[in-house]
Parts: sequence; structure tokens; C-alpha cells
Amino acid sequence: MSAGSPPSPTDDPLHRDALEVLGAWTAPDAEQEAVRRRYVAHLERRPDGLRRDCFPEHVTASTLVLSADGTRTLLTLHAKARAWFQMGGHCEPQDITLAGAALREAVEESGVADLALDPVPVQLSAHDVPFCHAGGTVAHLDVRFLAVAPEDAAHAVSEESLDVCWWPVDALPTEADEMHELVRLGRERLAARA
Repeated sequence: MSAGSPPSPTDDPLHRDALEVLGAWTAPDAEQEAVRRRYVAHLERRPDGLRRDCFPEHVTASTLVLSADGTRTLLTLHAKARAWFQMGGHCEPQDITLAGAALREAVEESGVADLALDPVPVQLSAHDVPFCHAGGTVAHLDVRFLAVAPEDAAHAVSEESLDVCWWPVDALPTEADEMHELVRLGRERLAARA
């Protein structure tokens, strides 16, 4: 392997972990199963499939942060998209697991250091992002996890955000309509763990 080549799947612990996690994940419905198969096929074709320069699509990791009672979610007002989302973003070279990448992003973007992450994905979401890649619109193959924040967690705004705040799960911002299903799945996972 040359110095500039992406690592092969067998050399890259993040790639191996992603294939294992997505290969073993039980999708909640047929639509999510189709998305899961798309992600696995992408990673089987692309050793660099988790890197931000993989075009026209790459895997990303995000985290839905809920309060311990499941009544609130901590969202970030994304600076580039100008919309409210869960915490998340690109995998970085130091990441060795998808769950670790999702947790790193959540801590960086929320300022909450003591998040309790569930290492099993909650949802997969493939969506186009027009501002991510110089070559044009790229698809983010997002793997979404759940984390619970401590009761008295103080949060902070990162350089990637315009704001970070708690929202009642039954009163999400209007531009976050696509998050309702993620929040529902996260609350179900949280209730199942109780």
C-alpha cells in the first residue's frame, strides 16, 4: 500500500467495525433494511467509504441526545445548513468505531462530556448534502446512535453551530420535521432499556 492510498478494509479498524455493526444490525422495518443493505454494499465496494473525501457518498455518524426521562432532546442549529439537527458529522482518522465517532461528534458539538451512548444504531438515514464536498452534492450515509445526558448536564455551542439547546420531544422546531421518527425510535430504545 502506498503512503497516499486509503487503507484496505482489513487494515482499517473503523471500516471493519462499520461492516460488523451494520452487518449485525436488525433493522426495524423493510425500508431501514434496504438502507442497511445499501450501506453494507457501499462499504464492501469502497475501502475509503467512511472518509469525507469519498465521493459521491460516504458514511457519517451522529447521536440523538435525550434527557434521562426521554422528554427532551438536545439539538444543534447547524451553521451551514441553518437547521436544527442531532449532533454528528464525519468520521475522522483517529476514530476506530462508528459508535466512538458518533460519541466524539456528540461531545464536541454539545459540550456535554458525560454522555451515555448506546453502541447499537437506532436509525440509518441517507440524505444529500449540498455544502459538504467541493465536487458537488454528496450523500451522507448517516448511522444514528442514542445517548443519554446526565440530569444536570451543561451544554455549550461549538464552532460548527449557531446554537445548542434542549427541545421538548413533542415540540421540535418546525425545520426539524424529519427528526420525529428518529426521536420516536430513540425514546423507544430508552424505554426498552429502563
